Amino acid sequence: MFRKVLLCYDGSSEGRRALRAGADVVICMKSDAHLLAICRNLVSSSIPEGVTPQLVECEDTRSKALLDEGVQWLRERGVNAQGSLEYGHPVDCIAATADRVGADLIVLGHRQRGPLARWWSASDEESLLERVTCSILVASSDE
Repeated sequence: MFRKVLLCYDGSSEGRRALRAGADVVICMKSDAHLLAICRNLVSSSIPEGVTPQLVECEDTRSKALLDEGVQWLRERGVNAQGSLEYGHPVDCIAATADRVGADLIVLGHRQRGPLARWWSASDEESLLERVTCSILVASSDE
């Protein structure tokens, strides 16, 4: 049985699909939910001259709004939900948050990429599967 479910949400169609699938699991299992929104921090990848207080505030405001939207959506369905906004690389943030909240299950969305995209994004980094000890549910598109 899953007691604490970590839902990863970014507002994309894949993120919304994961939110719906995760909510179904949480409701069926009578679990608690923790919604995680990750801000990849556009500021850190911007040129120094392009970083303005307005850019930082806009990024924070958008990310917080997405998080609040997701938590509210869950609560409207009777889910006991909390949320947090993290900054950084998604794998690092998801693994750290899963550990911090004691997640039994992580739910996240997935978008299929073509062979060229996979080739360009090849990485020697550790995958999420290697970083966590709990179960992972991947909500993939029907396409």
